Amino acid sequence: MIAVGSDHGGYELKEEIKKHLESLGIAYKDFGSFDGNAVDYPDIAVPLAKAIAAGDYEKGFLCCGTGIGISIAANKVKGIRAACCSDCFSAKLTRQHNDANILCMGGRVVGKGLGLMMVDIFLNTEFEGGHHIKRIQKLENIE
Repeated sequence: MIAVGSDHGGYELKEEIKKHLESLGIAYKDFGSFDGNAVDYPDIAVPLAKAIAAGDYEKGFLCCGTGIGISIAANKVKGIRAACCSDCFSAKLTRQHNDANILCMGGRVVGKGLGLMMVDIFLNTEFEGGHHIKRIQKLENIE
């Protein structure tokens, strides 16, 4: 199951992601926001990240205006590797090399078409393991 969330700046993109996941038959939980009214991104990012870290969800998508603030908030949670991406190459490599478990995007940066392409890439790209495992372990040791 997938977790999705956004603040007001990423609300429209999050809604498009939900429609896309539904079209693919992928179950998800929406952690909010539930309308375009102003909300603080940590209030959405942290509960979503904690749920992924606990193993309740496989991966997640978070959106804010730029993707930056919501990624910083999510990365405060132990076990989370949230990557803010605005291109397909980065979305692919963050899965292959960083084993990222949350993709963060900016609703004011990434359009619907590119955003949904990155969602597909993030969902369908596997972690390569190998020499990347050592690097992930070093990140985990920091926590």
